[in-house]
Amino acid sequence: MTEKIGAYAALQIRDFRFFIMARQCATLAIQIQATIVGWQLYDITHDPLALGLVGLTEAIPAITVSLYAGHIADIVARKKIILITVSLLLFCSLALLSFTLEPGAFLLEQGVFPIYLIIFLSGLARGFLSPANFSFMPQLIPRHLYGNAISLNTTFWLIASIIGPMLAGFIYAFIGISASYSVGAVLAIAALTFYMAIPSRPVPLASNEQGVREKIKSGLKFVLKTQIILGAISLDMFAVLFGGAVALLPIFAAEILEVGPQGLGMLRAAPALGAVLMAFYVTHNPIQRNTGKVMLVCVAGFGASMIGFGLSTSFIFSLCMLMLSGMFDSISMIIRSTLIHTRTPENMKGRVSAVNSIFVGSSNEIGAFESGVTAKLMGVVASVVFGGAMTLLTVGITAWKAKELTQLDHLDHE
Repeated sequence: MTEKIGAYAALQIRDFRFFIMARQCATLAIQIQATIVGWQLYDITHDPLALGLVGLTEAIPAITVSLYAGHIADIVARKKIILITVSLLLFCSLALLSFTLEPGAFLLEQGVFPIYLIIFLSGLARGFLSPANFSFMPQLIPRHLYGNAISLNTTFWLIASIIGPMLAGFIYAFIGISASYSVGAVLAIAALTFYMAIPSRPVPLASNEQGVREKIKSGLKFVLKTQIILGAISLDMFAVLFGGAVALLPIFAAEILEVGPQGLGMLRAAPALGAVLMAFYVTHNPIQRNTGKVMLVCVAGFGASMIGFGLSTSFIFSLCMLMLSGMFDSISMIIRSTLIHTRTPENMKGRVSAVNSIFVGSSNEIGAFESGVTAKLMGVVASVVFGGAMTLLTVGITAWKAKELTQLDHLDHE
């Protein structure tokens, strides 16, 4: 009989605690920056397409470098990559801050191009950071704690995702935009400090492929031939691509719900609040059976919640729908991450996580562009409802085609 693992077992490991704190600070910095940039751009342009372009501007460099970044994460010390990329994110925070102060403010007098340039650099940094972070974490803990560590990592990341937007909204409203960007920069410095406190880990033994191209191809082939991983990644990708409405939240806050920047912070935080509550529950009550079916139901619930949000004209009901969407999304995120960690060889985790980033991570940004375009063509409400409906259609197709995922019972895999 397998010994029961405590809900906080992984936190007993010092390096994992430092990793959690570093990722908390980095996530807070990123969330604050994203919230303030969205409000700032809409305040300047009053154009929903400008919000969609934020996602596209960040996704293009992230997708472009992702596969190569995954390869680098498998052959270079992952801590070194993390320190370089977080330093670049710190530079981006300081640059955005400079645009709100003299003499840097003059750069925005002719338009918002400088903001998009910094977003592009931020996307480049996150393209390298994601696979390095993903593959560094399992090097800090024993294998039998993977599931526990993933649930805790997800929970703490989501806590930061709750606090970040709310903190940004209130700082922006009561102190100003410069103070918001300043807090983001301080948090990026804190993230660097915590990462530096973690001893570096050795580079995994190299895989047998020769040359960069062959190594990248082997990562792609592994995902494509492993139907459970491919199905889980594809399901989340299309759900996020069509179902997300985060890029349009400044419009809902300003024009539909009329709640201002404080309300925007609460709207951005609501999905993460629901997600952290669910992640906390899953940490204490791990999913034991019918894992594939649970994932399909949760992604369908996410799509239905987005439809409810799109049709809502009540701020409270909108918060509830966003919170519910986060609860459903949290479960599918934990299942997908656990599948990738437990079924991918150590010397291939960088490349496989890079594929995951392209499929799921960058679909957040591409989904933001899709939301901006459909909002421009169909209207804001219709675009969100359309996205939710497409998510439901995606679940149906996945249930029909990915039988191995549908029939998945246990997550445990040796």
